Amino acid sequence: MNISDPTGSELPESDFRCGTVALAGRPNVGKSTLLNALIGVRLSIVSPRPQTTRHRILGIASSDDAQILYVDTPGLHKGGKRAMNRSINRVARSAISEVDVLVQVIEAGRWTEEDQGLYQAMEGQDAPRLLVVNKVDLAKDKTILLPFMSKLLEEHSYAEVYYVSALKNKGLKELVAGIRQRLPQQAAIFGEDEVTDRSERFLAAELVREQLMRRLDQELPYATTVEIEQFQDRPDGVAEIHAVIWVERDGQKAIVIGQGGAQLKAIGTAARWHMEKLFERKVFLKLWVKVREGWVDDENALKKFGYTD
Repeated sequence: MNISDPTGSELPESDFRCGTVALAGRPNVGKSTLLNALIGVRLSIVSPRPQTTRHRILGIASSDDAQILYVDTPGLHKGGKRAMNRSINRVARSAISEVDVLVQVIEAGRWTEEDQGLYQAMEGQDAPRLLVVNKVDLAKDKTILLPFMSKLLEEHSYAEVYYVSALKNKGLKELVAGIRQRLPQQAAIFGEDEVTDRSERFLAAELVREQLMRRLDQELPYATTVEIEQFQDRPDGVAEIHAVIWVERDGQKAIVIGQGGAQLKAIGTAARWHMEKLFERKVFLKLWVKVREGWVDDENALKKFGYTD
């Protein structure tokens, strides 16, 4: 469609596109790494543990012809006996119902019951479905991948398939082009310099929690959460942040603190370094560890700590 100017000549309608894209998948397929690669900023926290992502994270990628709003969703997983797990699954399911494009991320050579469950959840949506096969750089025997994908695509329908390595930034240009062409023609929603709608306060809590996921053993990271009690910019330009790490039991508190406070100091040092890179200013970070028994199964506690639909 063309529009006319007052002189009678026709002007081409802008082809600028803007829309939302859900990056969905089972836990630990690399959705957060993919988001960070697509927007060029280390926004979403990453660890080798499944279910590192607990919230819906919006990452904004702006260019001359598009603004793509990527939504990093928690991994949809089976089970969900605890209130926290149910909250995470609700967030994941909600995200895939409100976007312009659905991107299911899987791991090269693997298709699980959780992958199938997500596919079935996506089938009821009107948005086009794209399949991203991530971690192709780790698939040592490429001859196995071909028959795997052939069988998968016989039984599942996608508008397009993309083979990528989010960690090594391979295949992303083609993926972005495929996403862009499926977005609606409309003006940008956010400013060109914005990379998320999340506050620095929220991101600070996530960066502390990232270190808990990376540094604590076995199931302990899943019994922790982080609450920012104070975030203020001092006159000297330093961001002063006071954060509480909540655990469920006294024994867990001792582990997080470590002998002579060594573990807590290491967590704080690493988190502060990442905050200074992301916030682009000096950070003074103070951490405390407190106990709130059964917070993972307490709906009121989950709301207090920001776990809402």
